[in-house]
Amino acid sequence: MDSAMPSGKFIAYYRVSTARQGRSGLGLEAQRAAVHEYLNGGAWTLISETVEIESGKRSDRPELTAALTACRLHKATLVIAKLDRLARNVAFVSDLMESGVEFVACDFPTANRLTIHILAAVAEHEALAISARTIAALEAARARGTKLGGYRGRSGTAADCERARAAQTALADQRAGDLTATVQAIQLDGHFSLRSIGQELTRRGIPTARGGVWNSSQVSNVLSRIALLQNRGER
Repeated sequence: MDSAMPSGKFIAYYRVSTARQGRSGLGLEAQRAAVHEYLNGGAWTLISETVEIESGKRSDRPELTAALTACRLHKATLVIAKLDRLARNVAFVSDLMESGVEFVACDFPTANRLTIHILAAVAEHEALAISARTIAALEAARARGTKLGGYRGRSGTAADCERARAAQTALADQRAGDLTATVQAIQLDGHFSLRSIGQELTRRGIPTARGGVWNSSQVSNVLSRIALLQNRGER
């Protein structure tokens, strides 16, 4: 995100500790003031504000999980007041990197997910090492004359294609999981037809995975995937 005025949808995430809140200067009101000052101007919408109250020993972040889910649903950016402490928090970094959600820190607005990746270099070391070993193995295979390309010039081995399909499936499962509670609430409100559910999702400001307006076919696909997840006991 550049230095231009903020635009788009945002969800604020505040993190406080009752023991340290007063001493740290990172109290709830201070964080909220920083976020609102950052968003002052521009064409933006603050959809919601989420507060995580935690102790120093707590490793789970249920409110962060909820905020990231909301960001994916609304195609919104996560906004936080200060980057310094959060960037050194392994749980926060891990959740953020795996979420696919963009974020902005009010005290470091030029930071992005790459910046977080660098700041969390130690935590990411093993993944980078695995990647380096994979590249070295491919280069060695190429040197031995092994063909690595796919059929008719398509790049990637069969294993690469399988990994890509698995990644697509995982994203679709994640999206369906994020939508489950919202779809159930819509159905409880009396909307049961595919068209009606789609209209209600659009009315609530929740776009499709590609950022568009819902149609019946897309709703049907999501309902089928939600049912599949429930049958597998994942939700």
